[in-house]
Amino acid sequence: MIMFLIILKYKNIDLINEQLMAHREYLDHYYAKGQFLCSGAQKPRTGGVIVCQAKDRTEAELIVSEDPFYIHQAAEYSIVEFEATKSAPVLGEWLKSYE
Repeated sequence: MIMFLIILKYKNIDLINEQLMAHREYLDHYYAKGQFLCSGAQKPRTGGVIVCQAKDRTEAELIVSEDPFYIHQAAEYSIVEFEATKSAPVLGEWLKSYE
């Protein structure tokens, strides 16, 4: 399964705070689709991390492009692609659900 680690680096904390509710709605949308496994702010709050499954890098980039933080240029993004060859049993069904 191809997985993506989406790493956000906040550029403007005021814009982050303004767009936080819209960003959470964006997250909820992709959790409902089964594409996000977990997400959260970094400690200290300088950015965020999202663990995502997608068919390919193009789809992962499309998902990122819909984030209000991206749209409003409040954060910079890096996408790390990896193939999940092992996982905890609790993740087994989730990983299979998008094949």
